[in-house]
Amino acid sequence: MGTRVTVIGLGRMGSGMATALLDAGFAVTVHNRTAERAEALRAAGAAVAASAEAAVEGADVVLVSLADEAAVDGVLTDRLLDRLAPAASIVDTSTVSPEFARATAARLAVRGVTRVEACVIGNPEMARQGRLRVLVAGSPPPAAVAEVLAACAQDVRHVGEAGQASTLKLAFNLLLGVQTAGLAEAVSLVEAAGMARGLLLDALENSGWRSPVLSFRAGYMQSGQYRPAAFSAELMHKDLTLALREARACGAELPVVARAADRYAEALAAGRGADDAAVLAELTCPPDPGLSTSE
Repeated sequence: MGTRVTVIGLGRMGSGMATALLDAGFAVTVHNRTAERAEALRAAGAAVAASAEAAVEGADVVLVSLADEAAVDGVLTDRLLDRLAPAASIVDTSTVSPEFARATAARLAVRGVTRVEACVIGNPEMARQGRLRVLVAGSPPPAAVAEVLAACAQDVRHVGEAGQASTLKLAFNLLLGVQTAGLAEAVSLVEAAGMARGLLLDALENSGWRSPVLSFRAGYMQSGQYRPAAFSAELMHKDLTLALREARACGAELPVVARAADRYAEALAAGRGADDAAVLAELTCPPDPGLSTSE
């Protein structure tokens, strides 16, 4: 294909999307701060750039998959703003706040660069297979971007004005965070009662409570192996914190999300932030002094 694509940020999702783009026939250049993460993609046919600045030279579409707002600012604003071609498009798949999404789009637009708000739903395997679901907001994406998104996704859905895809992504992630915390507490209950967690997790698979999301996290809990993480506890805590901040800005309260965020904060304090969010099943929940067992 004639469209030249650069992928910056080669975590499991970024690497997966780069793989899908290579499989679809795109000319792909990749860059990651930790260089060894690019080696498998080099073997698959990607060009590997030594710097983000070099990676975007001549690129038509730059797909960004970074951990947080600070990382996006550090790459786009601090390093690439003056290096991007005026006709280039930034496809930002990072999970950020709606306010940040709008502000970044405006800052890039001044330089003639289009930021496409493209929030992805799915896991690393889905990314590799080009089976993600993508929520797009703002102006309809240019044709070259539409081709790139089609290679990464089974469904691309335009959801409204700039910032609205980010709001929906936070809504999806808070559901994931709360459900994962609930499953972890269900495991704690059955183990405290002297039962093996496998009894619960096996029964879950044949019940009305089963869902792709819960089954995926149950696999981690069943094995007790939480790396490599599909969605780390650290990133989950970050996204729940963003959701709480956005809710407050809109005048809403999310008390269940607030408690779930506390649980992921406990995982970080225990040194388990790099583990999958399902690691909550290994953390003992401290007793709530507001509850009494005597009644």
